[in-house]
Amino acid sequence: MAVAATTCSFSSLASAYTSRYSSISSHRRHLSTFSCRSAPKAISRSNKGASSSPNKPPKQFGGGSGEDEKRRTQSSPFKSFGAQSQRKDKKGVSFDLKEQQQVETGNLQDGTFLNAVVKVYCTHTAPDYSLPWQKQRQYTSTGSAFIIGDGKLLTNAHCVEHATQVKVKRRGDDTKYVAKVLARGIECDIALLSVESEEFWKGTEPLNFGRLPRLQDAVTVVGYPLGGDTISVTKGVVSRIEVTSYAHGSSDLLGIQIDAAINPGNSGGPAFNDQGECIGVAFQVFRSEDVENIGYVIPTTVVSHFLDDYERNGKYTGFPCLGVLLQKLENPALRSCLKVQSNEGVLVRRVEPTSDANNVLKEGDVIVSFDGVHVGCEGTVPFRSTERIAFRYLISQKFTGDVVEVGIIRAGAFMKVQVVLDPRVHLVPYHIEGGQPSYLIISGLVFTPLSEPLIEEECEDTIGLKLLTKARYSLARFKGEQIVILSQVLANEVNIGYENMSNQQVLKFNGTWIKNIHHLAHLIDSCKDKYLVFEFEDNYLAVLEREAAAAASPCILKDYGIPSERSSDLLKPYMDSLGDNRSINQDFGDIPVSNLEIGSDGLLWA
Repeated sequence: MAVAATTCSFSSLASAYTSRYSSISSHRRHLSTFSCRSAPKAISRSNKGASSSPNKPPKQFGGGSGEDEKRRTQSSPFKSFGAQSQRKDKKGVSFDLKEQQQVETGNLQDGTFLNAVVKVYCTHTAPDYSLPWQKQRQYTSTGSAFIIGDGKLLTNAHCVEHATQVKVKRRGDDTKYVAKVLARGIECDIALLSVESEEFWKGTEPLNFGRLPRLQDAVTVVGYPLGGDTISVTKGVVSRIEVTSYAHGSSDLLGIQIDAAINPGNSGGPAFNDQGECIGVAFQVFRSEDVENIGYVIPTTVVSHFLDDYERNGKYTGFPCLGVLLQKLENPALRSCLKVQSNEGVLVRRVEPTSDANNVLKEGDVIVSFDGVHVGCEGTVPFRSTERIAFRYLISQKFTGDVVEVGIIRAGAFMKVQVVLDPRVHLVPYHIEGGQPSYLIISGLVFTPLSEPLIEEECEDTIGLKLLTKARYSLARFKGEQIVILSQVLANEVNIGYENMSNQQVLKFNGTWIKNIHHLAHLIDSCKDKYLVFEFEDNYLAVLEREAAAAASPCILKDYGIPSERSSDLLKPYMDSLGDNRSINQDFGDIPVSNLEIGSDGLLWA
């Protein structure tokens, strides 16, 4: 008999790897997104998502038992920012930047706008990345959301990740209504919900979004955190506004740091100013023995970018990036060597092959302006009246497909180039599109693409240093490229001798370089040779007799209770976007692909 226990778990922004594998700062290791999670105590179930690394902090928030919510690593472009004009968009979200009648903070709980805050109940069923043909055991969590108008609500993306059922309940009501997830912004950790029931919307009023606050402005966080069923209100002030690492996604976007308490269950709830305007969405905290009272709010400028993206495209398309690795130019001798006369600019150290910048920018170029805004030698640009902010802030204001003008100095000559901004292509993705990983089973050999969730689930020791190094330091050479690995071997007499093989990258099939798992499936399906020859890292070979392998596959699937030899996406016809047999053997060196803050190494992915 299972006894229900409520545990509050959260996904860590910090690196999922120890310091020998990654240079991600200790600051990131303590950022956490919060949702209040309820899970049954399984009699004998191990948690595959739990990490065994002694360097990772525990992810449970209380004494209850339950599965820990998976941690997420970060790295990517950051988010949009800028003053919003007063308007009401097609989605019914009103951005009122005029000062309204001030609400006494002492009577904030009496404000009618609190009725727009609702409680979210979500049932999650996450994929099993180690056994990709099945799902993990479902669990439930609670969070917060708020009404923005036109039958829509906003919450955090991590509150509805892998959702199979979402319900919402209004303040003072005892009825839960089924909600639908319209869009999830992974990078910005925002999700858009809708409720079809007309009864839910009776008497509701949407929240008004306010302008970006100033330092020391009062802020009130509202939601349904751990500790009770009714609405909760905590107060504080704005402590800092800067480009912040977002725990759920692989991105660095504009964030508001506050000292008001944010607890498990607060995720997705609004933060108000003294005028009763929503200035952002609560979503994560900084947990460390050395600090206290550090919470983070997604500003309304980031929210408006998400909503505009959804309105433009009918779906969420993500935040674009420039696709270059930059180095700051503080040293006068370095600037002189590069023929940069003034104290400005950042050095291009590497350009991603999949980005449009690869067509116009070169290593050694110095970027001195972005759409007419001068870039400082520390990689910062002017922000508001007397502040400066990371250069990535400018990129995060743009949308996918936007064309920007970049001013560069090349060999001492100034020029301007046009660059198309697109979302970054990750060789090892942080999130799986569609939610379910791809897999291919050939005579018991289980192939799947390498991904960050798989690395988390398998843990570092079983993945191996070589694959971890590639995950950290390799770049995709073309769109659609994947690192395909042999995840495990389902023992059978046809694959005798290979049973202990696991987590090894397969490089070639019958002499042909493998581009992705769909390409591997196509090569095997079209093979007429007597043998199936797989070449792995370190020159290891695995050979199967083709007809014997085909005959044994149905029995292996039946013995292990697997419904299909391949995922549904591999049933579609294979389209070769390259049209050649180019080698995709990766070269990886000493340049990290992580989207780190500019630190002592002076490197930054834009």
